[in-house]
Amino acid sequence: MDADRFSQGAAWVDGDYVPIAEARVPITDWGFLRSDATYDVVHVWKGRFFRLDAHIARFKRGVDKLRMTLPVDDAALSAILHRCVSLAGLEDAYVEMILTRGAPPPGSRDPRLCRNSFFAFAVPFVWIASEAAQETGISLRISDVVRIPEASVDPTVKNYHWHDLTRGIFDAYAHGDATAVLVDGDGNVAEGPGFNIFTVRGGKVATPDSGVLEGITRQTAIELAREAGYTVEERPVPADELRRADEVFITSTAGGIMPVSRVDGVQVGEGVPGPVTTALRRRYWEAHADPRWSEAVRADGAA
Repeated sequence: MDADRFSQGAAWVDGDYVPIAEARVPITDWGFLRSDATYDVVHVWKGRFFRLDAHIARFKRGVDKLRMTLPVDDAALSAILHRCVSLAGLEDAYVEMILTRGAPPPGSRDPRLCRNSFFAFAVPFVWIASEAAQETGISLRISDVVRIPEASVDPTVKNYHWHDLTRGIFDAYAHGDATAVLVDGDGNVAEGPGFNIFTVRGGKVATPDSGVLEGITRQTAIELAREAGYTVEERPVPADELRRADEVFITSTAGGIMPVSRVDGVQVGEGVPGPVTTALRRRYWEAHADPRWSEAVRADGAA
């Protein structure tokens, strides 16, 4: 039965749906050999996709910037993602769409000759922070590792260049912290492994405006904050500002809006999720029932 075959997740590979454990990328694909790929992740919560159209639009922008060609149109892409979720029988899911460069003809190193390959999968929802940290706050380290500069790798194209981020994670672990945020060449905070970062000071909300992925959850937090009457500034955020903030929170598809309670071992504010973070977090999860931003999973995947 499909329910048994796909109980751990479902994937779209080579034009067919397969159990997640059977999903494979060819070893000669440049997505594997060179990290020459782009991807996007959308989540499903309580049977509804959240901001699927925005994720697909960002994915397509990345595809265009990498000079690749998506072999499916929007309707087919959406149908594949819906079907992966429904096959796995998931109410809460982490859903990824991927386009790799593929492989060139034997003997060639010309990326123009590669046939791009599309993959997708759905697995149970992935949390960037533990359940306890969702309520009490995450401990964060400002790493000395400098984020790959945007002049080298466009951060607005979601990619697998994670060596700097992984170094930051190990840096955090070495100090007993849960995760890290990297800095840019000027000492401003950039982003962490899979998340954007925000500060709150004097009731004003700020988030880095360059050198970062323009996260869909980041944009959602900005929109919700402005709707609630908060001033939101997209600008450089010096590392010291993070240390002096009244509140700090991070945003990610893998967890939404999440509070930070300690930065570099020092308590943030009162050491518990602050009022702005708490209010935005509540509004964020409430928005998942809003038909402007969410849609029910289609059992057959049909458009």
